[in-house]
Amino acid sequence: MKGNSKVRLAIVIGGLLTLFVVFRMCGIDKSWFTEEHLRSFGPMAPAVFTAMFAVAVILAVPGGPITILAGSLFGVFHGTVVVSAGSTLGAAAAFLIARYAARDQVSRWLARNPRFVKLDDMIREKGFFVIAIVRLIPLFPFNLVNYGMGLTSVSFGYYVLMSWLCMLPGTVLYVAGGDVFKKALMEGCVPWRTVSLCVVILICLTVGYLGLRGSLSEKRGE
Repeated sequence: MKGNSKVRLAIVIGGLLTLFVVFRMCGIDKSWFTEEHLRSFGPMAPAVFTAMFAVAVILAVPGGPITILAGSLFGVFHGTVVVSAGSTLGAAAAFLIARYAARDQVSRWLARNPRFVKLDDMIREKGFFVIAIVRLIPLFPFNLVNYGMGLTSVSFGYYVLMSWLCMLPGTVLYVAGGDVFKKALMEGCVPWRTVSLCVVILICLTVGYLGLRGSLSEKRGE
């Protein structure tokens, strides 16, 4: 790695770690993601939500309830945008922290989960299929995957692109669920278009998972 690249990387990692420490000191927890708290930011709420979601990913805060909240706050389209941006930024930051700043600590943390033992070998042999499966289907805890991938041989750019693409269907599903729940509860109507979208996504996820699993099995048999 060239000198300038090392400097830029050090600045990025330093900034991420500083942000991590600041949010820890501020005591960010799930209460920050209440509807009342987020609406207090006014027009800046989407940007604030995106940043807070990214930090929540770094801190390994469960993202499911927060993603559903995004649907109820911002609707399907804008909710998907803010969650997708926040989750991708957080996943990228966790990857960089694991690879360059806290490799030993993350290694000890992941050593407690035996399912990660052969992850690097699987990615080296069948990178696309493995990353797609663990992102499309929650076979591994989301936050553990973010840090675990940083210890593997996968490139940063490839990891970010694949994570964004493969997390998108699940993001839309959760966000749409939040939108449906709010409209059914608060407005007394069921948005059947959104419900239909959820059903289509579930079917596509199932078909995609079965297809990827079949391709992975074929590669194992080669």
